[in-house]
Amino acid sequence: HVQLVESGGGSVQAGGSLRVSCAASGYTVSSGCMAWFRQTPGKQREGIAALHTGAGMTNYADSVKGRFTISQDNAKNTLYLHMDSLKPEGTAMYFCAAEGVISGTSCVGFDHWGRGTQVTVSS
Repeated sequence: HVQLVESGGGSVQAGGSLRVSCAASGYTVSSGCMAWFRQTPGKQREGIAALHTGAGMTNYADSVKGRFTISQDNAKNTLYLHMDSLKPEGTAMYFCAAEGVISGTSCVGFDHWGRGTQVTVSS
């Protein structure tokens, strides 16, 4: 049984930084595609960062490129998203996803999802 548990969300002022975590059990984060998505009410879920260490692949959405960094700690079996220079439009529920497949320069078709952690950025 695969379980992904996000944590680290919270409230931050615009321009600030935050790191969210995704602890995995039942699945080894280094074995395939991992990713972060975000969603606000009434909008489609947006993929913002993906990682496949075995393939040496990292991919970011244009909206976060240069400000967000996806990484993982294999010893802790945990995925991270470090977010710098946060903007109010970054207010969303952040989800991690596991066991996707590589498609082009990113990952699709994730089999497992966490329940999310809320990030609120105030202006």
